[in-house]
Amino acid sequence: MPTTQKPAFSLTLLMLLTALLAACSSTPVATPAPAPKPTVAPMPAPAPAPMAAPKPTPQSTVATVSLPEYLDPKSDIFSKRSVYFDFDMAVVKPEFTGLVERHGKFLMANPRVAIKIEGNTDERGSAEYNLALGQKRAEAVRQALKIYGVKDTQMEAISWGSEKPKAAGHDESAWAQNRRADLQYPGK
Repeated sequence: MPTTQKPAFSLTLLMLLTALLAACSSTPVATPAPAPKPTVAPMPAPAPAPMAAPKPTPQSTVATVSLPEYLDPKSDIFSKRSVYFDFDMAVVKPEFTGLVERHGKFLMANPRVAIKIEGNTDERGSAEYNLALGQKRAEAVRQALKIYGVKDTQMEAISWGSEKPKAAGHDESAWAQNRRADLQYPGK
């Protein structure tokens, strides 16, 4: 290449490179101003989603059995069935009036239920004497129940004498528990 052409070639090359660099260079672009936000009425809060209806619980297939009061361990008719007596006496004491009344009202309301009234004594006295005293005690409770309207056909008064003691022992504490009349209801 001749020398005169060399500077011209270099100059041309330099211009081409400058043009190329100018084409590749970036110029800062002005960012547009943010558009004003449109004023929109606020949207109402969404209504809460309706709660799902609770799933029905499956019904039990076990039959509910209601016990008669005289078989229900939670009732007074079941748990309080003894009338206690003083030594050598066959008179229902005033403290047992409520018990006799409860049983009387229950039996009056349930005429198909029949009971045995079992008279008992402590171990003192002869067998004949204790049987007679036990019978008098059972009869005293029977008469007290009649006051509340219990029919004779619903009651039977019997005596065990000293044959069925509630408490073992040979002292006043044991004897006091054995001087009683028990109201015995049917098992079913």
